[in-house]
Amino acid sequence: MGGHNSKKITETSTTMNFSNNIQYTTELNSYEAACRVDTDLQSFDTTLQARTNNVINTLAVGVEVRALSFDSLKEVTGCLLEMNQEVVKVILDCKKDIWKNQELFELVEEYFENSLQTLDFCTALEKCLKRARDSQLLILVALQNFEEEEESEGDRYMKTLEELKNFKDAGDPFTEEFYQIFQSVYRQQMSMLEKLQLKKNKLDKKLKYIHAWRKVSSIIFVATFATVLICSVVAAAMAAPPVAAALAAATSIPLGTMGKWIDSLMKNYEKAVKGQKEIISSMQVGTYIAIKDLDNIRVLTNRLEIDIESLLHNADFAITEEAVKIGIEEIKKKLGVFMKNVEDLGVQADMCSRDIRRARTVVLQRIIKPPQN
Repeated sequence: MGGHNSKKITETSTTMNFSNNIQYTTELNSYEAACRVDTDLQSFDTTLQARTNNVINTLAVGVEVRALSFDSLKEVTGCLLEMNQEVVKVILDCKKDIWKNQELFELVEEYFENSLQTLDFCTALEKCLKRARDSQLLILVALQNFEEEEESEGDRYMKTLEELKNFKDAGDPFTEEFYQIFQSVYRQQMSMLEKLQLKKNKLDKKLKYIHAWRKVSSIIFVATFATVLICSVVAAAMAAPPVAAALAAATSIPLGTMGKWIDSLMKNYEKAVKGQKEIISSMQVGTYIAIKDLDNIRVLTNRLEIDIESLLHNADFAITEEAVKIGIEEIKKKLGVFMKNVEDLGVQADMCSRDIRRARTVVLQRIIKPPQN
């Protein structure tokens, strides 16, 4: 155990002919080193030292009177139970931390809900794009009518003005509801990214300081070591061959096996944390890509809004001022940019939808597959 007490236990067990104690020297030295840097382990060690010394001193009194009193045995059993309870507490805390997945579960649920709402936004965007393409068609028809009416001798530009009026009446394809949906989805994705980063920081911290959990192994080892030591003292003190043989059998407890179990527990813990981190990382990537897609959609939508506003202004000018030629010429200049922006926004909408579906699939695969070692 920590400091001089570990040495005291080692020396005492040697004088008691605790023959297989040499193989534990490395573990005890490791435990001493851990005690020097871990305050929780120091606290445990102090308690263990006090209880172990108290029991051995009580047993020493019993030896002096050539008999073990009921109080002595009560002290022994009480100490062992208390030490075991300390160990149980550490293990339960460790287990609770390992299998506590409620926060991750809620994050996964929120991620999938957000992705569904973003897909709904993509659907709303497609509707707006359909209206934009319809408006584009109205302009193309107006231009075609203008070319035909330029060469005719009837009522000048009647069909052209009619199509321009239809374009004007169609108005802005991007409704107020569309922008509300966009803002809501964007806020959700940003909030999701922040939550995922916080969770990732927690998992990174667990992985970074996972060596601190090695104290669990140290606590188990030293508590068991102390128990074996006390049993050896009891066996020697009672000096009754049958009882001594039974109690001395405790000295053959395979502490190495227990160490392997603790090591297995630690590996399972690290594996679980890494598995959670893989899921978080996948959701982070998916959320980040969704935000970038939304940013691109916002830029392209703003450009398209400027184009539409300009085209509507030119159409209104051609209608109200009866300056059809001037209005049509301005529309022709801006139509190419408008059509390109409609096409770009359509491509971005498709990309956003594909990215979200792909990210959902990746996250599901991370959840289903076993975490990497």
